[in-house]
Amino acid sequence: MKISIFGLGYVGCINLGCLARNGHDTIGVDVIESKVNLINSGKSPIIEKDIDAILKKQHGSGRISATVDGAAAVKDTEVSLICVGTPPTATGHLDLHAVFKVAEEIGDSIRSKNGFHIIVIRSTVMPGTNEEVQQIVARKSGKSPNKDFAVVSNPEFLREGVAVHDFYNPPFTLIGSNNERAIAKMKSMYNQIDAPFVVTDVRIAEMLKYINNAFHALKVTFANEVGNISKQLRIDSHELMEIFCLDTKLNLSEYYLKPGFCYGGSCLPKDLKALRLFAHDEYIDSPLLENIEKSNEHHRDLVLNQIISFQKTNIGILGLSFKNGTDDLRNSPIIDIIERLLGKGYKLNIYDHQVQMSALIGANREYVLSKIPYITEFIVPKPETLVDNSDVIVVTKSEKEFETILDQIPENKIIFDLVNIQFPSRKDKRNYRGLAW
Repeated sequence: MKISIFGLGYVGCINLGCLARNGHDTIGVDVIESKVNLINSGKSPIIEKDIDAILKKQHGSGRISATVDGAAAVKDTEVSLICVGTPPTATGHLDLHAVFKVAEEIGDSIRSKNGFHIIVIRSTVMPGTNEEVQQIVARKSGKSPNKDFAVVSNPEFLREGVAVHDFYNPPFTLIGSNNERAIAKMKSMYNQIDAPFVVTDVRIAEMLKYINNAFHALKVTFANEVGNISKQLRIDSHELMEIFCLDTKLNLSEYYLKPGFCYGGSCLPKDLKALRLFAHDEYIDSPLLENIEKSNEHHRDLVLNQIISFQKTNIGILGLSFKNGTDDLRNSPIIDIIERLLGKGYKLNIYDHQVQMSALIGANREYVLSKIPYITEFIVPKPETLVDNSDVIVVTKSEKEFETILDQIPENKIIFDLVNIQFPSRKDKRNYRGLAW
C-alpha cells in the first residue's frame, strides 16, 4: 500500500518508519525542509528508541521518502495520514490550524485525482473535527464524501520513549468510520499488528484519547496523594500501591468505570471521608480526595434537576437500596433525592422487593428513618402499582425484575434510567431517557 504521512514530528516519524517496516511504501510530507532532508538521508528528525535504525533501513530499501510537495504525495498514494501537531492556544483550546490546512491541501490534490482516497486523522483532535475535515476536503475537491473519499479517525496511543514498541503492541487498533471501504483498507494497513481491530463511531474514536489521558492524569495524582499521606503514616507507599495493583477484579478493572448513578453505601463514603479528614488533620493538601465527594454530590444534583425538568409530579422509584442484591439503605444516593422531591411536594411511589421495612434493623433502619420518617407511606408492594400511579419511572438499579417491568411501560410514561439497564424494547421506546447516554 502507498501511504502519505503529513507531519514529520513525533507521531509522523513513528508511523513513517513502522508502516514502511510492515511493507508499505511511505512518503513523509512536511513544510520544514530540514526534516524532509533528514528523512531523505535515512536519518531521524526525532530522538526515540529504535526509530533511527528503522528509518535508516527502510530508506535504504526504498520504502521511505519525504517531500515538501504535499500535492505530489497525495496523487502518488491511496491513503493520507494527518499527523500534524494540535498545540494548545493561550486559552487552552486546541489549535487545529495545521490539521485544517492539511485538509485543504489534500482536498486540492484529489480534485484531479481518480480513485477513492482515504484521509486518516491520527492527530489528537476533539469530537467534530472529522466532520470539519470532511467538509473542507469536499469543498476543496468538489468531490463527495464516502463516494470519492472518506475521512477516518484513527487516534494514536504512543508513549514517548517506547513509541515503536507501542506501535507494534497496542491494546487495540481503533477506527472511527462508517465507510466499509475505508474500514477494509485500514484493516489491510494494520494487518501485521496483533491486536483487536475495533471499529466505532467517529466521535467516540476522537474522544477516547482525551479520556485515556485524563484518566492517566487522575491515576498519577491519586498515587501522589496516597504517597503524601503514606509518608506521614510512615508507610512504604510503593509497597502499598504494588499490593493495590494486584487487585485486577476491582482496583484495576472495568467494574467502577461505567457511567451511571452516584456511589453510595456504608463503605465508600465513610472510608473516603476518614482518609480525607486524616490528611486534613495532618495539614496534608489532597485536592483530588477533597473533591471526590463534591463531584458525587454534583452528579446527584444533576439527577434531581433532570427529574424536575420532566415537569411531572407523580414519580416512581424503582430501587431503594444503594446497589443490587442488598437491602442496605445507608448513604443510598436515591434516599437524598427522594427526601428533596418530597420536600418540593412531589408524589412518590417506591418499589424494591429487597427492602422490607419491617425487617430492617440497626443503623440501616435508623438511617432511612432519620431522613424520611414516613417512608413506609410511599413504598408499594407491587411494581404494577408504581407504574399505574407514576408519570416518570426512575430506575436506580439493574435488577433482572426491572427489565420485565420496563419492557411493559406504556409510551405515555417517561423512563429515566440511571444505570444503563438493558431490556428488549429499550431501543424502540421514545419515552426512554438515559442519565449520561
